[in-house]
Amino acid sequence: MSPADQNEVRRGTTYGFLAYAIWGVFPLYFHALKPSGAWEILAHRIVWTLVLCLAVLGIRRDFTWARQLVARPRLAAGVTVAALLIAGNWVIYVFAVISSRTTEAALGYFLNPIVTVALGVLVLRERLRPLQWAAVAIGAAAGVYLSVAGGQFPLIALSLAFTFAGYGLVKKKVGTSLEAMHSLAAETAVLFPVAVGVLLWLSITGGTTFSEDAPLHPLLLLLSGVVTAVPLLLFAAAARRIPLTTVGLLQFITPILQLICGVVLLGEHMSTERWLGFAIVWVALLMLSVDMVANHPSRRRRFASPVIEEPAP
Repeated sequence: MSPADQNEVRRGTTYGFLAYAIWGVFPLYFHALKPSGAWEILAHRIVWTLVLCLAVLGIRRDFTWARQLVARPRLAAGVTVAALLIAGNWVIYVFAVISSRTTEAALGYFLNPIVTVALGVLVLRERLRPLQWAAVAIGAAAGVYLSVAGGQFPLIALSLAFTFAGYGLVKKKVGTSLEAMHSLAAETAVLFPVAVGVLLWLSITGGTTFSEDAPLHPLLLLLSGVVTAVPLLLFAAAARRIPLTTVGLLQFITPILQLICGVVLLGEHMSTERWLGFAIVWVALLMLSVDMVANHPSRRRRFASPVIEEPAP
């Protein structure tokens, strides 16, 4: 690897770390948005993210992609489905944080890689290696254990895992036809009418909190656009520069920080049964990580026998 390539990898790793770290401390931001409810926060997040995207695209005079999107029904349908899935993920996550269930949200993002692998088998008919099968089985066992031992079905955790994994699946099926800013603008544009409807309904029924504790609370709601867009753009910059294996390992930063925020900073209680359930999930994630590193193409080439001149299929 040339010095220039090494520098790009270092930059990409830094961008990725920052993206996942920001996502990891999201509980502190959304907790600070109380007394706003999950739906009001979701609506503001959609509206101000779209405003930010349109401002950036306007400065860049970058709107020609929108005509191409409208002219491709399959891509437009994929963007719509992706928007609905990510909106569901957002509102469930915010609800978890403001209802003092941040640790369950963290569990959802620990489970996400396992659910993603499972969806690859069920939907994309991908073939798993033995270690991947074992990780999926252990992850499923963790879900059963948490339901039985904890006395409560982990609905929030599984909903977050499946909505985010589904979002990734749709993006994979649609393809990488849109860059990060275009994709975010398109998805929030799809959701914009719903967001406006929610804000109007809250205004009519007296449920809005936008004017409370001015100017800090309104400012925090306005900043939701920046808070949403910045880590996404950092992640997009990272994904172009670093291997998928590195991205996969960096993603564990987010739920670890979420767990710390929930237990240490927000004072949420973690029962012994919940800790054991997390431990089972971590075993599955360790197996996935080992499999990911061991089977990365560059590693296989590096440790291949010198007699073999072509990489194994």
